[in-house]
Amino acid sequence: MMGNRDLEREGGAKPRNGSYQPPPTAAAPYYMENSESQWTSWLVPMIVVANVAMFIVVMFVNNCPSNINNFGSGGRRQCVARFLGRLSFQPLQDNPLFGPSSSTLQNLGALEWDKVVHGHQGWRLFTCIWLHAGVVHLLANMLSLVFIGIRLEQQFGFGTVLIPVPSNLYSFRVGIIYLLSGIGGSVLSCLFIQRSISVGASGALFGLLGAMLSELLTNWSIYTNKAAALITLIIIIAINLAVGLLPHVDNYAHIGGFMSGFLLGFVLLLRPQFGWLERQHLPAEGRLKSKFKAYQYVLLLIASILLIVGFTVGLVMLFRGVKANEHCDWCRYLSCLRTSRWSC
Repeated sequence: MMGNRDLEREGGAKPRNGSYQPPPTAAAPYYMENSESQWTSWLVPMIVVANVAMFIVVMFVNNCPSNINNFGSGGRRQCVARFLGRLSFQPLQDNPLFGPSSSTLQNLGALEWDKVVHGHQGWRLFTCIWLHAGVVHLLANMLSLVFIGIRLEQQFGFGTVLIPVPSNLYSFRVGIIYLLSGIGGSVLSCLFIQRSISVGASGALFGLLGAMLSELLTNWSIYTNKAAALITLIIIIAINLAVGLLPHVDNYAHIGGFMSGFLLGFVLLLRPQFGWLERQHLPAEGRLKSKFKAYQYVLLLIASILLIVGFTVGLVMLFRGVKANEHCDWCRYLSCLRTSRWSC
């Protein structure tokens, strides 16, 4: 949601939108076990700190005063907030989001099709998740991460999983969804966008939204007010995907992240049947025979297959240099909807 023509033009950064509608209201109708409220979120705050620290490093490397003719007269461009020294921002005509230059982002790992495909720099699929085009972009994404991520970590930073692991690893389920969704968003973005670079954690954030939706579906039987929770989540997701139809927003990263997180939710966010945790207090004839319901296993199996196939096919297509927009004419409308008010 950038309106940043200078960054967009000739390889400029295409920040992924982060202005989400906070979803706490979607979680209100959820059933929660008492132990959930005692869990202290730690992983999501660490991710926020890492993103902020990375942005400071980017600005330090950018060093606007030393890399621009900054005389303040004769129409020469000036760094913004010069009192910050080498942390000052690029001129607003270069980057209206109060951030670094596109060349700095490119050098530090922004997603760029040519470097990934021909330069064999696949690591950019991961590093671009930790880069942001400016303070505005960073704040929007981190606020969204706090609202979405902490809620999920409070719900799933404890409890039971399909494969037994130490309890201190439960929070990493949310971290795994965050990272894999971000990479999934990067893969889809790189398949469709070849003329600009892309940065931001929005694909990962959409993955968390997708995981919230699939978690509600796979754990449907243990929730109260199911319809209200489902409708609220769908509305939130629809609004945020619709925002991605604006110019200069990488909606492919949003869609790829959402699809990845949606499938990962079926795999990582299963809850046992209601009453399973209290089975030891029940007579033998009243105890549940299965920890999870049959449909949960079915959804887990299907989602696992789709994840493996999706990532494999996507990565193979990408590293073979396939340009997906040449094989799907209508797909361009998924990222920017042309109207009389703007062009794509």
